Amino acid sequence: MNKALAYVEKNKDRHLTDLFKLLSQPSISASGEGIKDCADLLIDLLIKTGFKVSLYSYASSPPVIYAEFMVGAPRTIIFYNHYDVQPVDPLEKWKSPPFKPIIREGKIFARGIADNKGNIMSRLLAVESYMQGTKTLPVNIKWVIEGEEEIGSLHLEEFVREQREFLQGEGIIWESGSRDVRGRPVISFGCKGILYAELIAHNASRDLHSAYASIVENPAWRLLDALKCLKDVSNDKILIPDFYDEVLPPTSEELQMLDNYLFEEESFKEEMKITKFLGGLSGLELKKKLLYEPTCNICGIASGYSGPGSKTVLPHKAEAKIDFRLVPNQKAQDLFEKMKTHLINSGFGDIEVVPYGLEDPAQTPVESRLKEVVVDTVRDIWGVEPLLSPRMAGTGPMAVFSNHLNIPIVEGIGVGNFGSAVHAPNENCLVEDYFKVVNWVIKILQDLSVKTALPC
Repeated sequence: MNKALAYVEKNKDRHLTDLFKLLSQPSISASGEGIKDCADLLIDLLIKTGFKVSLYSYASSPPVIYAEFMVGAPRTIIFYNHYDVQPVDPLEKWKSPPFKPIIREGKIFARGIADNKGNIMSRLLAVESYMQGTKTLPVNIKWVIEGEEEIGSLHLEEFVREQREFLQGEGIIWESGSRDVRGRPVISFGCKGILYAELIAHNASRDLHSAYASIVENPAWRLLDALKCLKDVSNDKILIPDFYDEVLPPTSEELQMLDNYLFEEESFKEEMKITKFLGGLSGLELKKKLLYEPTCNICGIASGYSGPGSKTVLPHKAEAKIDFRLVPNQKAQDLFEKMKTHLINSGFGDIEVVPYGLEDPAQTPVESRLKEVVVDTVRDIWGVEPLLSPRMAGTGPMAVFSNHLNIPIVEGIGVGNFGSAVHAPNENCLVEDYFKVVNWVIKILQDLSVKTALPC
């Protein structure tokens, strides 16, 4: 392992060149921009490192890249990542072009550095360093890298279902990972689901002069009324009938983990410039709400004129993008149908409802060999105790794997930090953190090859 770590140190500059090449390639799945070229570039990097690569295409979607490096080791680990990224809007908020990576004040700035290309490349350099330093790997590696994660992983389940007998190993190292405001890695074992949809209110065939507002209904008001029927903002409760029926409370084991999980409330409020949390919550109740309650959120609203100065217009259309974060055992498709029925029963059958992403929540086993190794190596690499959380508040296609594969999944091995601005302008990670994660992955692979199994 020491030879692998030495290889990392010796090849930092050369590897940053490869990282910047991947970061420079747009791959926005929402628009399709650069997706194919990014997949081709990533395939070349994988093959050069020694992976055997296969592509699985479904309809006209971005291909699922499957790569493997089988060395005959007794144990196998699975990586999951994605090569697509979020849109860069608002572009004017970026201090440097999002697809022209730059190092500034010890940080790499680029779209995708923390989510998820930086994590892909950290794993790739770890594997390359092991092979170049020791001429072998301590474990076999199977790697699934998709190009639709940011738009709901529309075809990933088909791939996993077809390959479920082959996708077996000690567990899955998930794509994401970050450190909290004090620099402690946060390790999770599940995630929330998501129901993402757009509500559209229509009226006239085109925008009208606002003088007609006395006799023509404004679809923006209509849309606002429809949104109000989904949630009571006074108590933050979702109004869709039976919405909470399948919600599972935390187990005693999860409550203990949640109680020990140190959520830095004051630092979070200071960083985000907010004065309080919803309902004035704090402590254990705040953490329970964050991880164990579903949400109903307005992601964006558009209607009429919003440019500089004034324009007296009565818009003909109003749109709102909304998301619901879901918790075990809620089902995204079931709740989507209940939402549509609720809108109709509430008198809003004229509102068009367009689904954009439906992903179920996931909860995987907390105790595993993989978890034990990850926690131990946090102490070795970062010199701190990790924060253990039953699940992350965000969403990914973890249920696709947990529903079809009977193996643990551990999230948290990533280059992000509290200020990485994931999904926002000026996405970044510290250069130092990036190479620490490379060393962390090397250490995880090494320890997985020798760590004894947990008692049954």
